[in-house]
Amino acid sequence: MRILIDLQACQSTGSRHRGIGRYSLALAQAMASNAGKHEVHLLLNSLFADSLEPVRQAFANLIAPQHIHYWKSPGPVSEFDHRNRWRTRAGELVREQALAEWRPDIVHVSSLFEGLTDDALTSVGLNGEYQPTAVTLYDLIPLINAKPYLENEQVKAWYLRKIQALKRADLLLAISASSRREGLECLHLPPERIVNISSAVDDRFYVQDPDPAVLQEIKNRFGLQRPYVMYTGGIDLRKNVEALIRSFAKLPGDVRKNYQLAIVCSVQDADRIRLQKLAADAGLASNDVILTGYVADEDLPLLYHACTLFVFPSWHEGFGLPALEAMSCGAPVIASNTSSLPEVIGREDALFNPYDEQAITGKMLSALTDENYLQSLREHGVQQAKKFSWDASAKTAITAFEAQHEYQRSKQAVFVSQLQDQIKPRLAYFSPLPPERSGIADFSAELLPELAVYYDIELIVDQQEIGDPWLAANFPVRSWQWFEQHADRYQRVLYNLGNSTYHTYMLDMLARYPGIVVLHDFFLSGLLAHLDMTAERPQIWAQALYESHGLQALLETKNTEDLSQIIWKYPCNYQMLDAAQAVIVHSEFSMKLARQWYGENATQNWTRIPHMRKLPYQSERSAARQRLGLGEDDFLMCSFGLMGPTKLNHLVLEAWLQSPMAKNNHCHLVFVGKNDGGKYGMQLLQDIKDRGLADRITITGFADPELFQTYLHAADAGVQLRGLSRGESSYTVLDCMAYGIPTIINGNGAMAELPADALIKLADEVDVATLLASMVELRSDSQLRKELGARAVEYMHEYHVAHKVGRQYFDFIELAHRNAPASRFERSLNRIAALDGPAAEADLMSLARNMVSNQAKPACARALFDLDALNAALPQQALALVLKQLIVATPSYWRCELLQSDSKSNNKSDAKSVLRYANELACQLLELPSLSNPDEAIDLHPADVYIKVLVASENQSSEKGSSTVRQLMLEMGIPVLELSLDTAQIKTLATGSMDINELASSWWQTILTQ
Repeated sequence: MRILIDLQACQSTGSRHRGIGRYSLALAQAMASNAGKHEVHLLLNSLFADSLEPVRQAFANLIAPQHIHYWKSPGPVSEFDHRNRWRTRAGELVREQALAEWRPDIVHVSSLFEGLTDDALTSVGLNGEYQPTAVTLYDLIPLINAKPYLENEQVKAWYLRKIQALKRADLLLAISASSRREGLECLHLPPERIVNISSAVDDRFYVQDPDPAVLQEIKNRFGLQRPYVMYTGGIDLRKNVEALIRSFAKLPGDVRKNYQLAIVCSVQDADRIRLQKLAADAGLASNDVILTGYVADEDLPLLYHACTLFVFPSWHEGFGLPALEAMSCGAPVIASNTSSLPEVIGREDALFNPYDEQAITGKMLSALTDENYLQSLREHGVQQAKKFSWDASAKTAITAFEAQHEYQRSKQAVFVSQLQDQIKPRLAYFSPLPPERSGIADFSAELLPELAVYYDIELIVDQQEIGDPWLAANFPVRSWQWFEQHADRYQRVLYNLGNSTYHTYMLDMLARYPGIVVLHDFFLSGLLAHLDMTAERPQIWAQALYESHGLQALLETKNTEDLSQIIWKYPCNYQMLDAAQAVIVHSEFSMKLARQWYGENATQNWTRIPHMRKLPYQSERSAARQRLGLGEDDFLMCSFGLMGPTKLNHLVLEAWLQSPMAKNNHCHLVFVGKNDGGKYGMQLLQDIKDRGLADRITITGFADPELFQTYLHAADAGVQLRGLSRGESSYTVLDCMAYGIPTIINGNGAMAELPADALIKLADEVDVATLLASMVELRSDSQLRKELGARAVEYMHEYHVAHKVGRQYFDFIELAHRNAPASRFERSLNRIAALDGPAAEADLMSLARNMVSNQAKPACARALFDLDALNAALPQQALALVLKQLIVATPSYWRCELLQSDSKSNNKSDAKSVLRYANELACQLLELPSLSNPDEAIDLHPADVYIKVLVASENQSSEKGSSTVRQLMLEMGIPVLELSLDTAQIKTLATGSMDINELASSWWQTILTQ
């Protein structure tokens, strides 16, 4: 389960330094510590740029940096200013879009009542995009006490909007039993929607023995010259501070003169003047009441520790955190007998009526004049505080999240089932189809009848005829050119994408008309390289190399004579995956490859669906063997599929030739498929000929469906090996299993995921001796063959049968259509377009940039080198050497990007306008293939590091670069790193006397250690 916490409570000016901010931070930290198998992510508002680093540091050892996400919206958005109305409403939708980008299983809003007077933005369910949401419920004080809190009409409207958002939340996390009661009674919600998770205090609040000198310094700093009675918690009306001052003033003079009253919290100037006058009117001297103002976090526990008595006279508290903090520090505490405070204090004789000032005075007097009572309060408080812990609160919250997640999953199943009864959506189905010699064509012929149960399907092809009569009879067949003219008539689009020229026509279609992609081959480099090298699509491979793998991959094409090594090394598929609404693969191995190449978030809109294979209705073994001329005593072992080095056919042949079966006239080995057309295939034929076994070792050549199925029915055993898997589906292994053929495989790629009890599974690296032993075992043990075949068929019925797989396609296509980033993006834009009120052009431009930058893009870590200073200081030849070595030295899982200033930009407030890629310069200097749109605006990723290369003269300090760019990078949560070159280094670079390898290595070392 992915838990995404909106932590604006730790950023906003209203909550960051108060109880809500402290509560939210501590609870989020405890959730991260107790998450177990769950992922905890944070979402931060970039409009509070100064708070980003403190929050990051607070979670440095709890949450991976890539799990902290940032979003931004046009500002200002404080709701109290009516001029912000359009930005506020648009910003709420932008935030919900940003939430959806990270595909959370549940969103936790740490504080919903934010944004009245600052740039916080909170909402629940405004954009029609359902995100399971939990909200912390602190209290409903303004709703219960409208006067004085909601007397201002603008404040009232803001608060009531938040109340409605609260009611839309799926789950409320009440911070006390009192808050839960308020939610049930005032919001009229069912009991299961509100869970009491209680509260606790930070670890820094504990009984300690501080250095007397440190304690005295703090007292002196705040003007505390006598023992003091302490209060903290704010100056709101409900806090009852005025009654506390008057009650303190009513203490007998001989008692009061021994103490000061310390009101420890931030105090606005107007409140300070008012409270000082109130104290004077009550007969108190100027130093009897101390208004400390803001107190740093490190000082507060010491002030609790040193106070003689802590008094908390609030009328209404969601929890009353200051009282628990004080008890945890060993302070004797008395408090109001209202709302949540009795459950926090846990002692009736420590409570008073906050509306009765005589009662407050009396309770203070009892404590200040009875040392036994005072000591018992200390001892009780310490023990009572131990009943509360953040771990317990976090575990309760996570348990509630788990229950909510299970409930939402059941709702999703109902949602998809309901769709089945509606009018079928029209689906455009892109795929090669029979008679094309493609395994994907055969796959589609099997899948389409099952999808037709759920969709009105039209076939979009690039071929002259359809060889399957059933397909031709049941589906309209359209050319891709026709589709371009009528794309708007389809509600769903599905692409079957593979690494062959049968899929060429889909590349442009997918970019222009995004849809669901069934990715049959993870590597698409073979197709793109072929199109590039044959000049059918010039530069398409070079562009894909850069887009998918960066300049370092492009540079490798220049530095090798064998381009096939580059084709095999790099998948070159990022553009297609980025355009896809969602992706279906047939193995976990393909998903692993995606995360390996593009980061852990690459597969967030992917799913694995088992590969559908037809199961024979009945055995035709006897007839098939008769057609092949096999007798009852003959043993037939087959290897199915196209032959080639990656299929390890030579190992199969070698093991067979070394086995007793090579000498047995009743044993036959048949390779059912087209032979490799190069040296590899020729060598196989020669080896068979040299042994004189051409009559019992056969390569069929291309096998049409009828011949292929004949061998499937006839085979006694199978052997399907693979090396250097690139994410392909193991179609032929599944064919063997569907026909009950006991089969030997190796644990390579997707085949490693198949069940070991239904196959003979060898190690990935196959040796001839082990393979030989397994072949002999299958030949000699008929019972083993029978058991393996039966278990294989059972497995296929459980996971790969047609109607089950078809239903999984439908379920995922519908949920992906509903939840895909592109669909969400479109819905958000439609909601924003429907907002009332005019929007300034600048706001619209900012909105567009923010929404794009808020999108979650899978990406590896990137080093963004700003080249402005280097380009100005170095001659072109020296710059080329530096750039080449920077790119060559790029570590694994990193990408080197080169940036430069955009001198034509008129917008100096956005990094995307100020900076552009410097790829045209790089391609010219390094003699690389040119790229389309080489110097487009930068797209920033959370895993980026911005590197400003500074060039300093001998007599002046380094220029610090653009403060605008630095600020905007920080707002996106992107670290800024400065690397310096002095004048002497520049001279040595220019003359070629500096070791550039050493320079590049040292720079990368600096980047990696930051």
